[in-house]
Amino acid sequence: MSPLRLRLGTREMWALPFLGLALAAPGPPHPGPDPIPNLTFPGPPSLFFPLLTAAGTPDLFPMPLCGTFPLEEATIADMQSAMQSGYLTSVQLVTCYLARTYQTQPYLNSLLEVNPDVFNIASELDAERKQGRVRGPLHGIPFTVKENIATADKMQTTAGSFALLGSIVPRDAFIVKKLREAGAVLLGKAALSEWADMRSNNYSEGYSARGGQVRSGYNLTLNPGGSSSGSAVGVAANAVAFSIGTETDGSVINPAMRNQIVGLKPTVGLTSRNGVVPESEHQDSVGTFGRTVRDAVVALDAIYEVDGRDNYTEAQKGRTPRGGYERFLTGKKALKGARFGLPWKSFWNKADPEQLRALRGVLEVLEREGAEIINATEITDWETIVSPDYWNWDLGTTRGFPNESEYTVVKVDFYNNIKSYLSELGNTNIRSLEDIVQYNYDNDGSEGGYPWPLGNPGFYSGQDGFLASLETKGIQDGTYWQALGFTQGKTRKGIDDALTYKGKKLDGLLAPPDVGQSYQIAAQAGYPVVTIPVGTHSASGMGFGLAVMQTAWAEAELVKWASAIEDALKGTGYGRTRPKWYGYLQRNIPVLNVYEGAD
Repeated sequence: MSPLRLRLGTREMWALPFLGLALAAPGPPHPGPDPIPNLTFPGPPSLFFPLLTAAGTPDLFPMPLCGTFPLEEATIADMQSAMQSGYLTSVQLVTCYLARTYQTQPYLNSLLEVNPDVFNIASELDAERKQGRVRGPLHGIPFTVKENIATADKMQTTAGSFALLGSIVPRDAFIVKKLREAGAVLLGKAALSEWADMRSNNYSEGYSARGGQVRSGYNLTLNPGGSSSGSAVGVAANAVAFSIGTETDGSVINPAMRNQIVGLKPTVGLTSRNGVVPESEHQDSVGTFGRTVRDAVVALDAIYEVDGRDNYTEAQKGRTPRGGYERFLTGKKALKGARFGLPWKSFWNKADPEQLRALRGVLEVLEREGAEIINATEITDWETIVSPDYWNWDLGTTRGFPNESEYTVVKVDFYNNIKSYLSELGNTNIRSLEDIVQYNYDNDGSEGGYPWPLGNPGFYSGQDGFLASLETKGIQDGTYWQALGFTQGKTRKGIDDALTYKGKKLDGLLAPPDVGQSYQIAAQAGYPVVTIPVGTHSASGMGFGLAVMQTAWAEAELVKWASAIEDALKGTGYGRTRPKWYGYLQRNIPVLNVYEGAD
């Protein structure tokens, strides 16, 4: 789709048909609030097209300056400093990020919907800055939220499904309200795996009927990570400053790791789920994505708080620091004397050889900085609760014990939690899981109610996840309560035991998050995890990372050590790299899950 050249008065405009917006050609700096901004357009039209001479490199889609500001890989602090100095405005940031989205959207499909009010919001915040009011570190910074997070504005909240198209939410999600108050600029809604992966157990990760297939800039043919796919892909591609996602079991950590960015999934109850399309009240958590640890932490500081509409947040009282988590950021010098556990049998021996070589190199870097790595700290009962193969949220049933299965809990929770969420929506007849299931059957061509080949290849197994939940009728029977007690009790004890070595508390557990069992154990426990980018697989180009795991309410520890590790990796060859756009013209559905190591 080519940009269309228009004229408005004496100004040339480049219209963005996909976004329904127009950006002005070079002109004077933005003077103040104006519904049609007069801005310097970021780059000539030719830059919207891939440079074939740069195929297989990050420069296939080069990102021009934003005015005079180098926006690519810029941190939130960089942007804030430029705006404070008068070299940049929030409206310019919005313009440049929308231009980047338009450049990459036909390939990545990371953004499901643009906020029609985004320019007015940015303009108002620029006016506040001119008047001397700066709300904080996020003032004027563009962000996206996963499309299962409610926004009471002109955008939809559908979890990627046509079933909820046109429904009206009663209010902003609590975390959206908090971000607006912090002065962040909601750019739009990020695409996702439909219904956050609850609907199917064999599906194309990152696919939804409304949004289509999200693809990773690292390799467009492979699984981009989910279900917060668009959130992670957009941040990794420099199409937005930061993003908010949700996780029930891996949906923040997995896409962050695969897209070479930082993902922070907090303790269940630190961030409110009010206004989030639910999956399981016992495991759902709202997390943050950034290209650096600091950016992910600054975003977290803006959204955590007790919320009366989510009683799980009451548990954070007395367990969170005054002044937020940003003050716990450190550098590599903090690693001297640090002690980390290495659950080898639980997680590490399941990583591919190429990844293991890189991660061992990372451990050597940490040891050179004075950290002690203790390879004798296993998750208690790992032989029982850690899947021997890969991520498996029905492991208990696989072993013959549904009363020891995470999926037993999630199926029941979803049936009840989604009914509560739907009860508050206006302008829709969808009121229950039964209604959603029937809608998918009635609209099989788009929503894939039946398994492939009758339905949609993006939902290969149809809606078997919904049907499994429907079968429970939401009844919290003895099997349910036994499964909840087993999964929460065993995983919490397992992590807490591993964090203690010879009677002394360790500073964290290190794990390869490309081994899905690592974040799965943390998810069942409701415990926090952060992943830091380390490198990419040579065969596929997809990313892998290093995760730090901790006990409940220990986000300060995660922030301290993740930032120290990130700093230690600078200049070592390990750490974040930009995407190389492998397979940028390929459009396979479903995306592939393949072995990614070079050996």
